[in-house]
Amino acid sequence: MLGGTRSVLVLTACAAALGMANPARAQSDGGVTVIHAGRMFDAQAGRMLDHQDIVIRGNRIEAVGVGLATPAGARVIDLSAATVLPGFIDVHTHLTGDAGKTGYESLGVSVPRQALTGAKNARVTLLAGFTTVRNVGAEGYSDAALRDAINDGDVIGPRMQVSGPPLGITGGHCDSSLLPFAFHYSAEGVADGVSAVMGKVRETIKYGADVIKFCASGGVFSKGDNPLLEQYSPEEMKALITEAHRLGRKVATHAHSALSIKDAVRAGVDSIEHGIFLDDEGIELMKEHGTYLVPTSFPLFWWDENEKNMRLPPWVVEKAAIIIPAAKKNMAKAFRLGVKVALGTDAGVYPHGLNGGEFWSMVELGMAPVAALQAGTVNAADLMGWGDRIGAIAQGKFADIVAVRGNPLEDVQLLQHIGFVMKDGVVYKDELRR
Repeated sequence: MLGGTRSVLVLTACAAALGMANPARAQSDGGVTVIHAGRMFDAQAGRMLDHQDIVIRGNRIEAVGVGLATPAGARVIDLSAATVLPGFIDVHTHLTGDAGKTGYESLGVSVPRQALTGAKNARVTLLAGFTTVRNVGAEGYSDAALRDAINDGDVIGPRMQVSGPPLGITGGHCDSSLLPFAFHYSAEGVADGVSAVMGKVRETIKYGADVIKFCASGGVFSKGDNPLLEQYSPEEMKALITEAHRLGRKVATHAHSALSIKDAVRAGVDSIEHGIFLDDEGIELMKEHGTYLVPTSFPLFWWDENEKNMRLPPWVVEKAAIIIPAAKKNMAKAFRLGVKVALGTDAGVYPHGLNGGEFWSMVELGMAPVAALQAGTVNAADLMGWGDRIGAIAQGKFADIVAVRGNPLEDVQLLQHIGFVMKDGVVYKDELRR
């Protein structure tokens, strides 16, 4: 959704709010910071620890424990009245799009405009406590440009893995069927047949994809397809996934229909995104293969409250009425039966910055609060292949830390109101210090 050139934004309003000359270029100064945490969530063990000290040197965590000595000259951050947690991870975002820009209205949004939208939403997402995201689907390799701009310090945002344009069949969910034949338009990720999908995987990697996203079934926001049907054949899925893995990329698939979920799992996909019509056989296959489910459950609840205020095409409304009740029922069963879960929200379907609602919605569907927190930390890090660097407050990991007042294991809705955000040892939001 962003263009191929990097946009440099001078965020003067944000600078004033954060007390920095230019926080978009904020970097750790390499010094030592000590955080005194009243409570700290140990994501690896799934428990709360009291009165923890966290020693940070530069952008990495050096030590964690009780009563650690404060090095001379260290900056001290007193969060003794708060609960400190690892920076959250959302493995299903669309930062370069905004809620409501669907159907024919989307045709009027240029790639450069999407680039600026992405910069805005990256900042909002970071300040909501999500220090890492996986962006799964964007036009024009816009998410690759956004990732690079964040890495270079040109704009504020979470660290990112990106997919670029998602792969899909002609006329399917990852194509666009809004224009008539005379335009001869196909979306950038369209590929039909085994050789074509292999070539498209190589192309998306060439232009910057960290992860491959493809559409195994129809969807909700696309015109003319059916979320109850499979799109790619098992042979195409196998070729696509094998080629991506051979080139060192994990694969995420948009999959609603029961058949598409099962064929994708058999083909070796790393994560099922949405999984709306997941059935008992699919659940067992996912457990057998160790496949992650990314449930994107928060939009199911957000939609109930906000659909009437949105200007949505009729095909979206009709399909949503079918998938929402099925999704709630099947996600609850998958949680209960022990499918591996990584937090993903489909941000962009709802307004960015509300990502923390996914913790609440998973708990609402039966997941324990501890498991929900692990889905948005260690599990998500594992799915991304970054378990060695993010997802927990532990020695050697990046200093990505958030905090809230109160205990989110007792009230998970607290995670929608993050008061402290540190990414890479840099504080971007600080409303909780004593």
